[in-house]
Amino acid sequence: MGKIKAGYLPLYIKLYDDENPATRKPLEAYMHTLIDMIGAQGIEVICADEVCRVKEEFDRAAKKFNDADVDVVITQHLAYSPSLESIDALLSLKAPIVVFDTTPDYELISVQQYSGRITPNHGIHGVQDMCNLLKRNGKPYYMCVGHALHSEVVSEVVGMCRAAAAAKFYKNEKIGSVGGSFIGMGDFLVSDERYKNDIGAEVKYMTEDVVKEYLPKVTEEEIDAEIAKDQQKYTCEITWEKEYREATRSGLAVRKWMEAEQLDAATINFLTLDICGLPKMPFIECCKIMERGKGYAGEGDVLTAGLVGALISVYPDTSFVEMFCPDWKEDVILLSHMGESNPHLGQWKPLLCNKRFNYNSCGNTVSMYNCYKPGKAVYVNLAPMNDSFSLIVTEVELLDLGNVNSVYREATQGWMKPCKPLRKFLKEYSEAGGTHHSAMVYNADIEEIKAFGRMLGFNVVEIK
Repeated sequence: MGKIKAGYLPLYIKLYDDENPATRKPLEAYMHTLIDMIGAQGIEVICADEVCRVKEEFDRAAKKFNDADVDVVITQHLAYSPSLESIDALLSLKAPIVVFDTTPDYELISVQQYSGRITPNHGIHGVQDMCNLLKRNGKPYYMCVGHALHSEVVSEVVGMCRAAAAAKFYKNEKIGSVGGSFIGMGDFLVSDERYKNDIGAEVKYMTEDVVKEYLPKVTEEEIDAEIAKDQQKYTCEITWEKEYREATRSGLAVRKWMEAEQLDAATINFLTLDICGLPKMPFIECCKIMERGKGYAGEGDVLTAGLVGALISVYPDTSFVEMFCPDWKEDVILLSHMGESNPHLGQWKPLLCNKRFNYNSCGNTVSMYNCYKPGKAVYVNLAPMNDSFSLIVTEVELLDLGNVNSVYREATQGWMKPCKPLRKFLKEYSEAGGTHHSAMVYNADIEEIKAFGRMLGFNVVEIK
């Protein structure tokens, strides 16, 4: 994903320019200071061509932002601005609106001649005027309030920009499905039509004909090179060389297909990939998909694959995860899976091993095992409802329990401590309708993830 693009809309009132044009100069200077602070955190800021005061100026700015296909629009009131001048332009914006509610001065009471500071610092009631019109017209907006030097408000603005970029990414995502959906799993199942209509994501299928096209394109030299890279990057204890080569062949065929179709995520159904014609289940490639910053989910789950793809496009420390087993005594949950995880999140160097496999006619294969590193994370689940989606979010901690009972050598593992006692957490999670496939994002601000969900029109449920 390229740099996040934010339109910047300064609001003002023509009345003040008519009275004294010089009043605006220090306010514009402060605005550019704020823009520089936002830009310093990695956001490409595209400013309106003028400080906007009347309808025509706001309309020009909105057209510029829409034409530039910005991810988000940030508003800042340099002073009061009458809302009827800007509302039509704001309603025409394609990108989410982030309201940056701030002023230059941190304090007024201690300033002897504070009356001279009223004009530069009274934009907050312009914000109130504008937000009332936005609310009445059903236009969503996201508030970031505070002084730039005495709060986290600038970082909050940047966070909302990240959320908007991830939401936009999901709306335009292309997701690959190898082997179709897992027969009988209903919790995350959505039709391709609903996925496209309600979110915007598009599903492509690796059919038998597609496999016949891409599998022969994988050369023995490419397999040799890929295995050589594995030896350098991971701890390799594979002794089944034939299975390793054929699993690598399968993985490279999937990779070539993803690159050719410009897919942003993929899912592989281990039960039926042999019907497609792939020689082995490519567990290692499933991990490498996330390592390359693409989305992944197991068992033909295109919905969670897309969720992981959207989040990982902005938050690289993201992985597909499943809650597997409870430890009632310690109030923790074992995160595990057959072998799919993001290698970036390993506590140690990921381990490549032989894997006995009898779930399809392809037989034994090889896999990558990981142990999730300790740290704070946000657990994110996207659950389809009959006519909507719920985004269930909760703050968790991954514990430093190491390689407990050598499970790390048999499956991916991680020990997750929920935000409340396990009995209550699991009860609330299932009462919210949470599915058994999720995403986990390390070091993320839960408010950003909640905003991401709201920007997509999801019902956001926080367990806290």
